[in-house]
Amino acid sequence: MTSKPANTRKYLVISALGQDRPGIVKNLSQAITEHECNIEDSRMAVLGGEFALMLLVSGSWSAIAKLEGQLPALGKKLELVTVARPTEGRVTRPNMVPYTVNVVAMDHPGIVRDVTDFFSTREINIEEMNTWTYPAAHTGTSMFSLSMTISIPASIQIARLRDDFLHFCDDLNLDATLEPVMR
Repeated sequence: MTSKPANTRKYLVISALGQDRPGIVKNLSQAITEHECNIEDSRMAVLGGEFALMLLVSGSWSAIAKLEGQLPALGKKLELVTVARPTEGRVTRPNMVPYTVNVVAMDHPGIVRDVTDFFSTREINIEEMNTWTYPAAHTGTSMFSLSMTISIPASIQIARLRDDFLHFCDDLNLDATLEPVMR
């Protein structure tokens, strides 16, 4: 009887936050490579004067363990607050359809709460979300923009969901789109 070899690839999610300056990504990616690990996925942004990033790193069990053990010292050296957490590889969920959502409106509190509530009450998962504010051309009015990728269960009628979402957005004076992801 032959058994299947166990998956030896392990995963670690790393988040880091610190004052924005050149070289942070280079130094972190260098340390990850030196520990024989690989960056599988990442999100990075400058928020105010702070640099924030999240990384999904993979490697052998021993490489991940060594990297995780070195993160506190590396964070201190780079003047970053770091947090690491073991995780599993991303699992593709069957019967889910990816869609993008874009919302633009005059900025006011509660937009993120309202839009995310709309989807969570329908058991629709938010896979990724980005928001930002900017001054409108000519008037300088503070504008808000939201872009997200959601996973819609195949059992949901897309046309009805789109109609419900657009009516919801009209009631809140939000300009919005809900479109399939094109890859």
